[in-house]
Amino acid sequence: MGYKVEIGISNKHLHLSEADLAALFGTGHRLTVKKELKQPGQFAAEELVDIVGPKGTLKGIRVLGPTRKESQVELAMTDARTIGLKLPVRESGVLDGSPGVKLVGPSGEVTLTKGAIIALRHIHLSPSQAAEAGVKDKDWVTVKTSGTRPLIFEDVLIRSGDAHICEMHVDTDEGNAAGLANGDLVEITGKK
Repeated sequence: MGYKVEIGISNKHLHLSEADLAALFGTGHRLTVKKELKQPGQFAAEELVDIVGPKGTLKGIRVLGPTRKESQVELAMTDARTIGLKLPVRESGVLDGSPGVKLVGPSGEVTLTKGAIIALRHIHLSPSQAAEAGVKDKDWVTVKTSGTRPLIFEDVLIRSGDAHICEMHVDTDEGNAAGLANGDLVEITGKK
């Protein structure tokens, strides 16, 4: 296959529903863009939230926008363990059966009944990029890294659609294990 993909290392963050945004930041509040992200329409917001688990609190965690239908918290395994959570590894948006968590903002707090996950590593591709790589949406691939700590990532999900552009997302634990930095290139080497 040999298709090259740029890495994006995803730090702990959360996505909020309109209702939870209002509860945490006040009625009528709108997210403020801090930085546009590579995926079209996605951005890191100025807004920060505390995430409270049974054994501690992660303070000042970035909200990503735009708002979503359901709130979702994405942590690396190390972050989850730090605050006493055992989280499932899931595709973004697949929240049924995931544990909840307490969120604290400047205007209030929300206790989610579900939505805390460790995001499944995945590759975003536009339809034309997917065709060029020889894959399609929901395929599973193997990815090889290079550099000082090269390794093979198995079970990488392809997410292809019009709102996607070529980028592989891993969390900070995975990025650190492979010695990766944002913008490094990795290679799709096989398909399941």
